Amino acid sequence: MRINDRASARLKELEAEVCPGVLLADQTSLGIGGATDEIQLRRYDTIPQVMRLLADENIPHRFLGGGTNVLIADGELPWVVLHLPSAHPGVRVEGNTAFVDASADLGGMVTFCAKRDLGGMEGLIGVPGSVGGALRMNAGAYGTQIGTYVREVDLYRAATGELETLRGADIRFDYRHTSFAPDDVMLRAKLELPSKPFKEILAGIRVCNEKRRASQPLNQKSAGCIFKNPPGGSAGRMIDELGLKGFRVGDAMVSDRHANFFVNVGRATCADMRALMDSVRERVHAAYSVELEYEVIIWQN
Repeated sequence: MRINDRASARLKELEAEVCPGVLLADQTSLGIGGATDEIQLRRYDTIPQVMRLLADENIPHRFLGGGTNVLIADGELPWVVLHLPSAHPGVRVEGNTAFVDASADLGGMVTFCAKRDLGGMEGLIGVPGSVGGALRMNAGAYGTQIGTYVREVDLYRAATGELETLRGADIRFDYRHTSFAPDDVMLRAKLELPSKPFKEILAGIRVCNEKRRASQPLNQKSAGCIFKNPPGGSAGRMIDELGLKGFRVGDAMVSDRHANFFVNVGRATCADMRALMDSVRERVHAAYSVELEYEVIIWQN
């Protein structure tokens, strides 16, 4: 998707930068994704105006965060991609409260808070991606999920075209799912975290990191777990029991370290990865009568 000169000029007035012809394979952990124009936002307060402009110009769009839990179609994409203002570190702490930008790195946020004796999120340290992505999916690992600590979320609500603040009690956080609308865009979050000595937090982080290094393909291109665990079960265990580790379609392969991680071992296309995902899903259903749900988000043309 290409942004016309008139729209580019108006976006510049709103302090948004247009980057033409960006290859999204370079911005995703899977290393898969086609090309489109990219809009780098510089200010939160102009987002409603940017969105109205895109609507007026009939420019389809999607927001891309850390790119770690998404499978994007190949080729020329029919929508532009927007990025929130970058945040380094994007975290401010007052007492037991952390104010975090959605574009902040999730692991960096956990470390920042840990150094100020705020814990509870040790299990999230190795989960890749941004805080905004973690909020949308209620990211979790090793008994921890981010929704437990959320007290407020600032967001852009497409349904109203306005910036709004939701109280944590008004947001439903379930297993890898939240009550946010699909077109809500998380901007900032307020988290309330328990006090904990940094040494204890660090010890917990080390345990989680050791578990990850022992069981996950950390040095390969992946999007984390492809499927959600079904109630009372393990997607990875079922795939492993079917002997599918190493099974591949083109350069898309079921990891030989963790059966719920699918990796790009070369130049896998979106079609390769989708075919692999669909095949594994069908085999699990045939063997266990279980319909696995995708945890990875799929962006198709």
